[in-house]
Amino acid sequence: QVQLVESGGGLVQPGGSLRLSCTASRNILSIAFMGWYRQAPGKEREMVARITSAGSTNYADSVRGRFTISRDNANNTVYLQMNSLKPEDTAVYYCNAVALYWGQGTQVTVSS
Repeated sequence: QVQLVESGGGLVQPGGSLRLSCTASRNILSIAFMGWYRQAPGKEREMVARITSAGSTNYADSVRGRFTISRDNANNTVYLQMNSLKPEDTAVYYCNAVALYWGQGTQVTVSS
């Protein structure tokens, strides 16, 4: 089992940047893959980005080229760097581990 704690959400203007952090309760090298998902009001939760223990990444088409997922194994933390944010990126963002464990979510609002 693993506990996940997200941070870094907030309000940002269109075109701005935010970095989300997800800290795990145990060594993330032992976790096969971790990812970020998001859920906007009235919509289903969707995968945003994933990273494997080997460092391979994949992204949703809607964020590729703007978002970057990375991991800091020494600090058991996974990051999501979000650049060129758009209003349609507004959602609650959730950290996930091996499709089983979820964080509590952090709100990201992109608005002028």
